[in-house]
Amino acid sequence: MPKVLILPEEMRSVEDLSVGAGVSLSQLMENAGRAVAAEIVSRYSKRPVTVLCGPGNNGGDGFVVARLLYDLGWDVSLHLMGERSDLKGAAIEASRQWKRDVFAIDAPFSGSLVIDALFGIGLSRDFPKALVDKIAALNVPVVACDIPSGLDAVDGRPRGAAVKADLTVTFYKPKPAHVLSHAKTYVGEVVVAEIGIPAEAVLSQRYNCLENYPVALAEIAFDDHKYSRGGAYVWSGPALMTGASRLAAWAAQKVGVGAVTILGVRDALSVHANHLTSIMLKESGPEDLNAHLHDKKYRAICVGPGAGRNDLTRRVALNSASSGLATVLDADALTVFEQGSDVLFHVIKQHPDVRVVLTPHEGEFSILFKAITKNTKNRVEQASAAAKISGAIIILKGSGTVIAHPDGRVRIQAEAPAKLATAGSGDVLAGMITGLMAQGMTAFDAAGTAVWHHAAAGNATSARSVTAEEILAKVVI
Repeated sequence: MPKVLILPEEMRSVEDLSVGAGVSLSQLMENAGRAVAAEIVSRYSKRPVTVLCGPGNNGGDGFVVARLLYDLGWDVSLHLMGERSDLKGAAIEASRQWKRDVFAIDAPFSGSLVIDALFGIGLSRDFPKALVDKIAALNVPVVACDIPSGLDAVDGRPRGAAVKADLTVTFYKPKPAHVLSHAKTYVGEVVVAEIGIPAEAVLSQRYNCLENYPVALAEIAFDDHKYSRGGAYVWSGPALMTGASRLAAWAAQKVGVGAVTILGVRDALSVHANHLTSIMLKESGPEDLNAHLHDKKYRAICVGPGAGRNDLTRRVALNSASSGLATVLDADALTVFEQGSDVLFHVIKQHPDVRVVLTPHEGEFSILFKAITKNTKNRVEQASAAAKISGAIIILKGSGTVIAHPDGRVRIQAEAPAKLATAGSGDVLAGMITGLMAQGMTAFDAAGTAVWHHAAAGNATSARSVTAEEILAKVVI
């Protein structure tokens, strides 16, 4: 089963539902602190420990951990950010049960183990680097309650600075940052602890975010032929920019599509003809493109790789998105709409069954979705907002690639090597998505499956860096 990655707002909803079912926040906090203390006791011998508590519920967890360890005979020192009188809700009760001294966060601290209970998943401001450096200077193991302080729980990136933990004990379900490869240096080992969330209280809870996973294609039937296995088009750029569309065409073929055809002008096709054998070529301009797009043997088209930022690319992209074919718009087919994205989104929304996939990296995303980039704080929010605005499946590429559906569903690719960031890699991905949709896979499943197998292909190469051709060679579906 795909792994649920719970978002901060969903976790708050779960807590509210639990309270409604009769489990108080104080009890959840006690259970959370007990889970952290149990993991500490199981891993470490008794030693001087410093518990760093913040002003919110994460700090309340820290008070519980401190009390439980002290009761077991540990030497515990507790430091609080802010005043004890400023604590609220369940954290007040947790602090009242701590009968020993509370030191200021800026007072000197030492110890052979640090418990980070400063800020949890609700961090809303940058975390101070000076405090991170002060913790790191001790050079002792760090255990984080829920999430290392300063780390964005959704996209796994520091906000200002972030604590580096050796162990993170999170509660109920993992958050996206707990599984993202680029966040591993911050979260360390991750343990997911049960804290008494009643199952009956969350039966109606919808979890929108999953760790990305592949969907299997149907087996090839004995009577299948090349067109029953799907036909896919790739639009070619001009003669001196044909390599990208060739990579996309090869990728569509590699994932199992029955027939792949490159469309383009004669000069470009003459270059392709010197490199291709089993991939077909058809001359096409804007005046006869629609005839090709309505050929019933073809189910999907990819536009953008090496297409050029010009009016022809714009027209081909709009015609493709309005044709009813499953459409992948990549690279130039995205940035060509810098000044007219509303026109593209209007065309896409004419097909509410969602047949269009947009595949921007962060630079292309900021061109196509300027307002979203300015007004959202993490990549999940960005991709989700873009999917709703555009009506398309959004693949926001990069470390922790996000796949977002207009209905709010999200998948996050946890494991993907940085060496995938190489010229032509995105063209391969675009072709894979096109090939999967041509075989009948939904746009959302095709996007997630292609991203997963693309990452797996990168992980399958042992070299420090790879070429797009080497990634393509490792694709196995």
